[in-house]
Amino acid sequence: MKALILSCNCGEGHNSASRAIAEQLLHRGIPCEIRDTLSFESERASRFVGNVHTKSALHAPRLFAIGNQLAERESRTGRDSICYRANASYAGRLHRYIVENGFDTIVMPHIFPTEALTCIRRRYPETRLTTCFVATDYAPVPFLGETDADLYCIPHEYLRNAFVECGVPAYKIAATGIPVCERFLSHAEKAEARARLSLPGGRPILLVMTGSMGYGNAEALVAALRTRIPGADVLVMAGNNERLKRTLRTTFAEDAQVSVLDYTNEVSLYLDAADLLFTKPGGLSSTEAAVKGIPMIHTAPIPGWEAENAAFFEMLGLSCTGDTPEAQADAAAALLAAPDAMEQMRRRQRAEINSHAAEDIAALLLTRAAEDAPQERVI
Repeated sequence: MKALILSCNCGEGHNSASRAIAEQLLHRGIPCEIRDTLSFESERASRFVGNVHTKSALHAPRLFAIGNQLAERESRTGRDSICYRANASYAGRLHRYIVENGFDTIVMPHIFPTEALTCIRRRYPETRLTTCFVATDYAPVPFLGETDADLYCIPHEYLRNAFVECGVPAYKIAATGIPVCERFLSHAEKAEARARLSLPGGRPILLVMTGSMGYGNAEALVAALRTRIPGADVLVMAGNNERLKRTLRTTFAEDAQVSVLDYTNEVSLYLDAADLLFTKPGGLSSTEAAVKGIPMIHTAPIPGWEAENAAFFEMLGLSCTGDTPEAQADAAAALLAAPDAMEQMRRRQRAEINSHAAEDIAALLLTRAAEDAPQERVI
């Protein structure tokens, strides 16, 4: 078995899920490689699509939402979609790379490579491959029903019917959960985590995460938190959004209880150190937080699947939310005043989120590879 994991630079969650699966395959001695799917079209195309995704989500969320609605409508027409046709354009180059490098298993935590591999399966039926789509949001994405993978790993058993209704055959579905990297499986004691990060130990710490793009009204949220929970320290992770970091540092320059962090590889440790998390409802980041067992307030979603992520988490008691930064701050104040409610949320997270999804996906792939391997004849 040799695996190619095809990611996409439309949000960091797909890359994080790819790394989580690669970790588990490598632990089992399975050679694997992660590649950006759209680079098989061109590096320029990959950058262009990533930039369009980021800028439309940040600066034109209504247009982003309309785009999602149009995609969902087109996915129900029964014709090859524009998504399929766009990803079919580089399928030949991708197929050649797969064959020349001896890959027999393809893992796809995004719809784009799943469309491309569907095209490859149609054009080159003689090429034997095991293909696996891995969902990174708590809802099926548009166009999934027109794809043809061998295995569809979905986030939760409750979502099985939703994936079937969008066109995925039930027998191909495995409710594995969303894969997270191993570092999120370890837990440092709060006091130890704060000491390692040089954070104060005597006050509540509120961690605000805006995603890699720095999405949401972080300035208003921090202001509301400082008004409603004045005794807490507020740490803000603003991703790669340098403009947002400058704005926050200027606005709260005189407030010693607000810190705006630069890029860090210590997200797991900050989650251990914090009392409460504010995060946009990305599927991967929300799963990482639930695996860490931190009470969570979901902030404004990017229109589309993130809204469904937030609704799913709130339905199961894994998080709570509010329509405005002020309402989110009020929800946080209520949680901090009710330790039993915070512990109940942690219990629900442990019960509903599979922290070992990456291991389970790797095990499924190995089982499938063994089943597909040519059997020696015994004479």
